[in-house]
Amino acid sequence: MAKISANDVDISIIVSMYNEENCIKSFFEAMQKVLIKLKEYSYEIICIDDGSTDKTYKILCDFAKQDKHIKIVKFSRNFGKEYGIMAGLKFCKGKAAIPMDVDLQDPPELILDFVKKWQEGYNMVYGIRKDRNSDGFIKRWTAKLFYKIYNLMTRSPIPYNAGDYRLLDRKVVDTILALPERNIFMKGVFGWAGFKSIGIGYTRQKRVAGDSKWNYWKLWNFALDGITSSTTFPLRIWSYVGTIFSVTGMLYAFYIVLRTIIHGTDVPGYASLLVFILVLGGIQMIILGILGEYIGRIFVEVKNRPLYIVEEKVNIEND
Repeated sequence: MAKISANDVDISIIVSMYNEENCIKSFFEAMQKVLIKLKEYSYEIICIDDGSTDKTYKILCDFAKQDKHIKIVKFSRNFGKEYGIMAGLKFCKGKAAIPMDVDLQDPPELILDFVKKWQEGYNMVYGIRKDRNSDGFIKRWTAKLFYKIYNLMTRSPIPYNAGDYRLLDRKVVDTILALPERNIFMKGVFGWAGFKSIGIGYTRQKRVAGDSKWNYWKLWNFALDGITSSTTFPLRIWSYVGTIFSVTGMLYAFYIVLRTIIHGTDVPGYASLLVFILVLGGIQMIILGILGEYIGRIFVEVKNRPLYIVEEKVNIEND
């Protein structure tokens, strides 16, 4: 890899945080142990305070005063992790960027392996959670189901059990920043971008402190956002379902006409008719719900609002 000037940054660590006051100290201590092994690389740590209501921002400011490598972007409110990562990518100056979580479930030591693969010429190096025993059974099962459904629907599949923890070369970062969309699913964006990529397996650890901000309702909505922002397959499938119902209806109508001609007029069963109406009505409601999801995303895109609002910046030059 070509040597860069001293004024440039080699590696940008991007960490989006929301009410993580109990994890920050442990995170920086763990990062220092890793970064000291990468002393030939210059670095910065971009911390995104995603509208925290605890002491997260104050603690970050205390660390930033002691270390100018630590840079802070404070949102005016909670916008979500996806937009925190996007902000980190925008403000980072590194030749490579590494989004990660502050809770240390994804081990910082893996960065050393990321950098080695980057040196070998890979543009994207992603972590694969081979052992997720630290997560509950339901979370592991639903995650596996999501990856399977998502990859069946999209033309740009994402690796199983690959999260946001990865190294992105500057060309990948610039490609992502060039996207104009506002409904963002980062894993899908990473998969869509392509480039020369490789995965590295690791064991997912328990949180170093605090509780996860993701409950099952948020995960369900996150999965729904991920699918609808990455593929139109949920819309297309109902064209096939409608065709099947239309053909079935025509065949049944032909059967009724033929039966009436042969056996005369009879009174069809009320129960079967009611079941058919309820099933068809339920399918129509599902179709309307899916259409509503896509129309809602068109509504968001058309408004053209910014992805996030920055309230304050620390150790970051004004652009």
